[in-house]
Amino acid sequence: MDSPLQKTIRIGNTSVGLIGLNVALAQLSDKNISEDEAVDFLYEQVYRKNYIPEQAVKPYKEALRKEYRRYHNLDSPEGQGLTIRVLGRPCVTCNKLKTMVIDILQEKKAAADIEDVQDLDEIWRYGVTKTPALIINGKVKSAGIQPPRVQIEQWIDEAIEKAG
Repeated sequence: MDSPLQKTIRIGNTSVGLIGLNVALAQLSDKNISEDEAVDFLYEQVYRKNYIPEQAVKPYKEALRKEYRRYHNLDSPEGQGLTIRVLGRPCVTCNKLKTMVIDILQEKKAAADIEDVQDLDEIWRYGVTKTPALIINGKVKSAGIQPPRVQIEQWIDEAIEKAG
């Protein structure tokens, strides 16, 4: 039997894998409810399959709200800072791409929220069929190739300029 899929989200400063979040997000697609009701629904669904400490309910709900808004494209990318996603199953090329991105960010002294996306359903949601893929602030910059370092630097510079 396959293990249940986890979706990793940020809860405060920690990345946490939550079982059932992808399914709950998909279930919300056909419901006509308010954002607060959606967050409560997500929390209840996630709580059923994951341990959530009592003192962490509020941070979890905030993170679920952010994930709900991202999933349904409710936030404008302007002013959100830098968000970078490396899509692909763990492999040498994907790891190399992520390492290169981190090195570039360190050299530029830039902060970014970096996420590895390994779930195929989420990868396909971006319209990506070949990995590794690089997403910067919600836009697919490359897929199926490892772009040259100079190109990645240019994309990051552009994203920093737009966010600043």
